[in-house]
Amino acid sequence: MFVMKLQGYVLLMVAMLYAEGVMGQTTIRPKQIDYSMRGILYKQEKTFDIQLHTNGMALGYNAGTIKKYYLTRFYHLDLGLVKHPKEYRQSVNYQGGNFLLKSSSAFAYGKQNSLLVFRAGIGEKRYFSEKARRKGVAVGLTYQGGIILGLLKPYYLNLNKTGPNGEGVIVAERYSEENHDEFLDINRIYGAASFFKGFDEIKIRPGIQGKVAAHFGLGAYEQFVRALEVGIMFDLFFQRVPVMIIEDNQPLFLNVFITLQLGKRK
Repeated sequence: MFVMKLQGYVLLMVAMLYAEGVMGQTTIRPKQIDYSMRGILYKQEKTFDIQLHTNGMALGYNAGTIKKYYLTRFYHLDLGLVKHPKEYRQSVNYQGGNFLLKSSSAFAYGKQNSLLVFRAGIGEKRYFSEKARRKGVAVGLTYQGGIILGLLKPYYLNLNKTGPNGEGVIVAERYSEENHDEFLDINRIYGAASFFKGFDEIKIRPGIQGKVAAHFGLGAYEQFVRALEVGIMFDLFFQRVPVMIIEDNQPLFLNVFITLQLGKRK
């Protein structure tokens, strides 16, 4: 009887040791996360841009499709203002004369046209930071290119002139060959006329445009988009753009820019 009980204990211990050995050799591996599917949570991205560059500003809109967690393709539109690199605003202080007002409103001396631009293009945004896989600042690259339409609006100045009875009058005029001397006479300029004057005289200058920028996105997979972009951009017109009278007017504008981007994913 004792022998039979002993054999039973031995068999039980062998069974327990065998089971422990099997359990020790079995490794439970967690399922790997497929990061290529991260972008599936959101399919679309729409954002608004507030852009400042070295010679102006622009307001823009982007409509994108999220292809992968690191790749978004988008359409871009913006409307902005581009200044000539030699364009400066100033005012004139009068020391005397028959005019009641002693200082002029601000104006750009030697300017004959304001350049408004409408840009349209297609681009991509690519994240290459590891933080793009979790909350934090996602670092990436954006680039886009397309067409540009330059809208040349005549620039009007308020000029001090002499009326028919010898009195001083202020007249809003645009630049022409006939008033060349008066338009550039600093003593006759009494500031810029209304910005909206001359919109019925706009001329179009077409061209191409593009930009490349470093992209810094806060929370790459959150619903709301908050990002900052810093880069360079170019506007190349098919002919010279006459912004200034006495300065060289080139068809190419190069600018460094910074853009604040706000929007939403869905």
